Amino acid sequence: MPEDRGPLARHLTALKQRSGLSYAEWGRASHVSGSTLHRYCSGATVPPDYRTVVAVATACSAGDGELVELLAQWKAASGQAVGPDLVAPVVPEAAPPASRSRRLLRPGTLSAVSAGLVLVLVLALVTASGTEIGTVPARQQITGPAWQREQPLAPSLFGVTVSSASGVMPSFQVGSLRFWDSRTRWANLQPRRDTYDWHVLDRLADGARKSGLPSTLVLGGTPEWAAPEGRKAPYADGSRSAPPGDLAGWEQFVRALATRYRGRIDAYEVWAHANDQRYFSGSIETLVEMTRLAARAIKAADPEAVVVCPSIARLWTDEGRAVLRRFAGLRGYDHCDVAGINLSQQTAADPPETMLGRLQQIDGAFHDVGVHPRLWNTGVTYEYVRDERLDERRAIDYATRFYLVAIYGSGFGLERAYFYNWGSGSLPIALQAVGGAPTRAALAVQELQRWLTRTSTRSCGHGLALDLPAAVWQCEFTADDGRLLTIRWTDEGTAMTPAPAHTRELRELDGTGRPLHAGDTVTVSGTPVLIVGQPGS
Repeated sequence: MPEDRGPLARHLTALKQRSGLSYAEWGRASHVSGSTLHRYCSGATVPPDYRTVVAVATACSAGDGELVELLAQWKAASGQAVGPDLVAPVVPEAAPPASRSRRLLRPGTLSAVSAGLVLVLVLALVTASGTEIGTVPARQQITGPAWQREQPLAPSLFGVTVSSASGVMPSFQVGSLRFWDSRTRWANLQPRRDTYDWHVLDRLADGARKSGLPSTLVLGGTPEWAAPEGRKAPYADGSRSAPPGDLAGWEQFVRALATRYRGRIDAYEVWAHANDQRYFSGSIETLVEMTRLAARAIKAADPEAVVVCPSIARLWTDEGRAVLRRFAGLRGYDHCDVAGINLSQQTAADPPETMLGRLQQIDGAFHDVGVHPRLWNTGVTYEYVRDERLDERRAIDYATRFYLVAIYGSGFGLERAYFYNWGSGSLPIALQAVGGAPTRAALAVQELQRWLTRTSTRSCGHGLALDLPAAVWQCEFTADDGRLLTIRWTDEGTAMTPAPAHTRELRELDGTGRPLHAGDTVTVSGTPVLIVGQPGS
């Protein structure tokens, strides 16, 4: 999109990116065509009336303060300026924070008081043109953080998927490892019915132990001998996406695996991309039974091992969420300690914050079937590897924000996030190729972890609900010495924010820092910054 597009187009684009909606989905929710919405976001045209602005904004969960801002931008874009004396009176008075343990995004609703104030603005904006004014519905306003909870931040949240058979481990700081695309599929580990080949997995498990990192092995890729007529998986090893013809053979394999690696591998993800026919082409009923048998075999051999239910992909689609509901309805999650989800941007160029809209949809799908499991984000889409490589600045920003979004998402039970991947230098964001040095993105991820060493989460929130600009995101932490640590970033553009009380220092991801005092202006961008408070603040 052109960089000279106006504030309204940029604001609508930011709303879309945060929501995680495609243009088609946004269009269905707002009753505006997807092509028209694209023209609004590109700046090619502006909405014809205030009702359209309200419809497209509320479909993306815009709050009332943000709606006021959008209406003012719309009026300015249509050629009639809005003065500050008109906008200022409609800023709602802050209400005391309420319980919000599971609200990640602003609800896009208006309070009775502020609805009237917004209506005053709308009246002033449109009366001159003779537009007929409808009723602005009274809705609820909630201010404060999206969630508040004191809980130690587990280093294992900062995971990477190791896609290498070398046994070499990352040379920058990470918190956990996941083995996939590492020549450790079932077809690799049991190439013939009566033959096991453990040498690659031995190397990987030993490397993880030496690094002191917990490891997760992904099971998948049925051997050709177990499903000779089955659909082939997208790998050169002859593995199949079809389930095995004899599920007893599957359970026997899992039992042998868990017995050999008891105490050496910490978790087992039962299958990857379970609703992608290229990876699993069996029925959901068969997948549930395979999960039950695998969990039984793993727990019998290694009671301390964590069983991760098959990961489900494309959860921004109705089909993806329908598979999740079906798996849950068949009580598949009863057999697991954790649910695996493939939570990623729709394309690598989308801001990481779009994952939060999808996480909200996932939480809704779980709620529909009465299940609320612990969640691990275990991967990306099949198409991700074909996306264009990001420039270095965005690679740094998006890699670090991937993990900050995971922390923000802990309000929905998200405990761990595995970045895809470690070991390759040809992906949209590369952290480190085997045999190479860590990229600047990897070093930024390492610096983020250093910021958060021995801390507890305190709260996360977003934008106007925190009395911050609409594009600003914030998470707060408490260090073990009592310091308040605040991380801020934007999903697009830059914003000016005040430093909190008791501030003493500002730190950057490149390791530099400078003194900072309460009330000083902090320029926030897509690159996260750390604001360090005084002990006891």
